[in-house]
Order: sequence, then structure tokens, then C-alpha cells
Amino acid sequence: MFISNAYAQAAQGDQVGNLMGMLPLILMFIVLWFLMIRPQMKRAKEHKAMVSALAKGDEVIIQGGITGRLSALGDDFIHVEIADKVEIVVQRTAITTVLPKGTLKTL
Repeated sequence: MFISNAYAQAAQGDQVGNLMGMLPLILMFIVLWFLMIRPQMKRAKEHKAMVSALAKGDEVIIQGGITGRLSALGDDFIHVEIADKVEIVVQRTAITTVLPKGTLKTL
């Protein structure tokens, strides 16, 4: 009764405007997904596969940059021989890289 037809039509136009206002936010999320989130998930999956495939005698690099040969494996911890008769115990997730066989000659 107090609302004119023109005012009601303008309210419908605002709904389309709100959707267009959210479009940049949706596009930014899509870009962030493909540039940041997806590659990080892929890297985490590859690291998990590498850590689960570790075997005794593998030559590895630990997060701190220490290189060594795996001497014993446990569920959560790994013994890494870094020199003759010198072993350290690290978590499985601390392994960053598995080196090719024969890389470490001094052990």
C-alpha cells in the first residue's frame, strides 16, 4: 500500500548487485586454491608417501641439514647413523630428502 512498484523493482536489482559484489571474493578463493592450497596438499601427500617408504640403509637428509644412513626404524622414531658408531634418534617427519644410494661414502 505504501510501497510503490518502482521501489520493489529496485530491491530486486540489489540482489543481482550483491551477487556481482561477491564475484571478486569467489574468484580470489579459486585463485588461492590453485596457487597455494592445492600444491601444498600435493607436497604433503608426496612427503607422507616418502616417509612411509623408508627402509633400513636409506641415506637421508634431516630438517637440520644433517645427513646420515638409517640404522633402525620404528613407528614414530628413526635411528640415523651420522658417523661411525654415532646415532641420533629423530621423528619420521623430520626426514626431508632421501638421497640416492652411495651418496654418503664416509659412513
